[in-house]
Amino acid sequence: MSFHETTMGADEFILRGTRVVLPDGLRPAGVHVRDSRIHAIHSPETTPSAIRIEEASNAVVMPGVVDTHVHINQPGRTAWEGFETATRAAVAGGITTLIEMPLNSIPATTTVEAFHEKVREAEGTCVVDTGFWGGVVPGNAGELQGLYEAGVFGFKCFLIDSGVPEFRAVTERDLREALPVLAKLGAVLLAHSELPGPIEKARAGVAGRGLSPTQHSTWLTTRPREAEHEAIGLLIRLCREFRVRTHIVHLASADALPILRAAREEGLPLTVETCPHYLTFATEQIPDGATEYKCAPPLREAENRERLWAGLADGTMDLIASDHSPSPPELKRRDGNFLLAWGGIASLQISLAAAWTEASRRGHSIEQLARWMCRGPARLAGLAGRKGSLEPGYDADIVVWEPEAEFVVEPDTLHHRHKLTPYAGRRLRGVVAATYLRGEKVFDRRSGLAGARGKILRRGPL
Repeated sequence: MSFHETTMGADEFILRGTRVVLPDGLRPAGVHVRDSRIHAIHSPETTPSAIRIEEASNAVVMPGVVDTHVHINQPGRTAWEGFETATRAAVAGGITTLIEMPLNSIPATTTVEAFHEKVREAEGTCVVDTGFWGGVVPGNAGELQGLYEAGVFGFKCFLIDSGVPEFRAVTERDLREALPVLAKLGAVLLAHSELPGPIEKARAGVAGRGLSPTQHSTWLTTRPREAEHEAIGLLIRLCREFRVRTHIVHLASADALPILRAAREEGLPLTVETCPHYLTFATEQIPDGATEYKCAPPLREAENRERLWAGLADGTMDLIASDHSPSPPELKRRDGNFLLAWGGIASLQISLAAAWTEASRRGHSIEQLARWMCRGPARLAGLAGRKGSLEPGYDADIVVWEPEAEFVVEPDTLHHRHKLTPYAGRRLRGVVAATYLRGEKVFDRRSGLAGARGKILRRGPL
């Protein structure tokens, strides 16, 4: 693969390749960039000769990845992750837009004042375009309209303890206070879908069985599938009653797919995501004490993983998002105690390659991958028409990558603040060669990263 060198200015050029991911499929084309937007899509025989050409050759030219589930933790827990390190990791992995979650930072993004503080922290430090979800917590229904008008893209809630005191779990009663506001605004609710009842019962059962806390199977036993199923059932019922757009984040239990499919067939405004780790790993393969694999909901069995892939393929699930949730290594309890370790997987920089590695093994196409990681997330965030597709008028956010090339994940090459990841040492397919943000090359495999170029995104007219 070869590129003519591109200056960092927003000049006019055509990025030409033999495998360009367009709305009508994968085909040879030239993406004509002018003034930070896609001006036109040219067929090979109609490419203007007077405009500078950058050749992608046989590499894939795809819309920049849109990741709508990222924990950055700044301000307040910047020692865990920050805007600079997270967005550098994102752009090196072909991600051009991310929407950050409202928890783990101090203050959490549950008030208008906290949102403005987060924006101040992010301005001038992000390499990619970055927006924010607001939060629904007990007692903040009065803040929701102000947050939405200030520019958050929607609202996240937890139905179980989030792990941090600044972001408390909601009950059905809390949701009944918030949902009329969201319905009036037309805002989407994203939900961590586990209920505490089944988990408390499972934990009580584990206490007397002498199970080792260093085994992943013990952690799995404490987070039964029923916790997800009951939470999803509650959300479907509330979605039906209030007609609020509802999004299930990081689905882990494939047993929930039939009820989700039925709800969608009913016409409810319901969408679903899963994550690369649920599509890659299985509990049977996790070594004792390897707490870098801990997340919530937990990784489940190999047969469950295959049914999740089937749910993506048949359209029951809409998208793949990273749920990048890092922490300092000491919080991961390197003594191997799964029950006490922080739950979260660091994967932002390698999420595209991780998803493609497993998708390609199962015969899924690059076009499907683009639907799951570009168009689907953009639609969730209300960015369709601007992000997630290579079409005239869209931002010229582009990733050029080599789907047949392989690499071994070496933690020292990751830009995340902390390098501990279950992907360490794993061979993945899909090497990012270059990333363009609004027409500027902000990452090149040979020369590295440019400086901060990202914009702070707010919900509103594009």
